[in-house]
Order: sequence, then C-alpha cells, then structure tokens
Amino acid sequence: MNKRILVVSSANLDFVQRMHRLPNAGETVIETAGYSYVPGGKGANSAVTFARMGDDCVFCTRLGQDSNGTRLRTIYEREGIDTRFVAMDKTTPTGLASIFVEEDGANRIVVYPGANMKLNPADVEEAFTCYPDAVYLQLEIPDRAILAAARFAQEKKIPLFVDAGPARADFPLDQFGPMEIFSPNEQEARVYSGIEPNNAENCLRAAIKLSTMVQAKYIVLKIGSRGAYIYDGKYYHIMPAIPVPVVDTTAAGDTFTAALVHFYMEGKDIERAAYLANCAAALGVSREGAYPSIPTLKEVLAFAEAHPQR
Repeated sequence: MNKRILVVSSANLDFVQRMHRLPNAGETVIETAGYSYVPGGKGANSAVTFARMGDDCVFCTRLGQDSNGTRLRTIYEREGIDTRFVAMDKTTPTGLASIFVEEDGANRIVVYPGANMKLNPADVEEAFTCYPDAVYLQLEIPDRAILAAARFAQEKKIPLFVDAGPARADFPLDQFGPMEIFSPNEQEARVYSGIEPNNAENCLRAAIKLSTMVQAKYIVLKIGSRGAYIYDGKYYHIMPAIPVPVVDTTAAGDTFTAALVHFYMEGKDIERAAYLANCAAALGVSREGAYPSIPTLKEVLAFAEAHPQR
C-alpha cells in the first residue's frame, strides 16, 4: 500500500543559467551554454521525487497568484501530487531561484523566497487533515511553519523526517522533538555542528555533535561524491556514492533524502534505503536540471540492479 507523505516546504520557479565560468565583479560575460526556466524549490523537488517513487504525496506550500504560480501548480498536479494545500498568495510573488551551473556540474544558488515566507501554522494545521503516514520538512520556509509541523507530527505520533537545508545557524533544532531521520549535507553539517565532515573521523565527530542537538533515530550526512554517512547513536556506516558522469548536481540532495524516506517507509533497513537513495541521486546528477532530472521508481530499481550493492 502506498504511503501518504505530507511535504511541508518550499516551491520556486528555477532560472537555470549554464555557464563556462562565473563573471568577476564588474565583468559582463556573453554566455552560449543556455538557460531555462524549470520547476524547483527544495520542497517541490522532494514532492516530485515522492510522487515518482509511487507515494501518495501531499504538498503544503504557498505560491504567488501569478503566472509562475499557476504554471507550477499545474505541473504538480500533472505529476500526481495532491495540491489541495497549495495556497495561492494574492500579495506576494512566487518564489524564484537563480541557479548558476558550471561546466563540472557544480551549482551556486540564490533564492528569492517570495510567497514561501507567507506559509504559516494555520496552513500547516489544515494540511494535517490529510492524515499522513509521514511528515517531511525542510528549512526553506518560516520557522513558525516548520515548528508547527513538527509539533503536530509529535502530537499525532506521525514519523517525522527532516532534510536540514538550507543551513541556518540560528535555527532552534532542539524544538523539533523526536524524529526518524535528520539529514544535512556537508555544508549544513558544518554550520550546525561547527565540524567540517571532510573525512571519516570528522563525519563521526559531526554526527555525534548533531545527535546531541536533535532527537533523531538516525543522522544521515549527505557527503557529496563520497556518498552518505549513517549514524544511529552507537554505530556508523558509510554508503559510497555510485560513480557516474556528473552533468548537474542541482536537486541531488533533495532527491536523495526523499528517496531515502520513501524506501525507509517501505520497510527497508537504513543501509539499504541509503543505497537505493544513492542510486536515485546518481541518476539525478547524470541529467540536466532539477525537476527534469528526478528519476522514477522503475528507473531507480533498474539502476540498482545494474549496480549491485557492495
């Protein structure tokens, strides 16, 4: 039976600019690599991942009542996402992310949150009437909405999962309450713990520090090309990334964490779930764009079969 996942998070239109190099201050560069406008935002990327994994995904977010918002909502519905709790804000435009993608696939992102900053506890409380099996959060929306979702999940005894980005050094992590998985990337882990997870020893130190800051069953660090680092409070396991030609890393972390939650909720143990999430991320980085790069469940399972877990 498909799980119903409530995603409380952000939605943007992404302005993706591919370039051979970034301009210096005061410099104008004529670029020929191309640009595009595609759906994005950490929450939307994750919601699309859940939908493509076959979950019953319910999305709670805010868009502007403008052409970008209308376009995005139509795309979500086409993906099979439940948009009953996607509010259309009359006073604030749809969020926009400006994404610079360099030749090696690395990206730099500037986000203009727009209507995302209007998401509030009342929106979240209404969304909980969908009776979710799990709640999935990210930090690209106001604190009051994030913490309301965590509180409702705790009150209703619904498993909570937190993709800990973007990094916010001042975020009150201790107010989350119990959760299943807390998953920052390398930069986010450094901001929260003060430790750079650049090797196995420092990954362990960062994970131990994070485990004192949040009540998580598992800390799962996304460590880029090295894969994922899993810590359960006693033991750790490194799940290596699967080498693929990297085209664009945009949304790789969102895809990984949502796929991790999908397979975990399906009953897979944390190591198997992380391996399959690595497969999803590998497929994603080998393709252009955020939303367009997200694989389907069928693609992930076929890729996993062709790249057996070691």
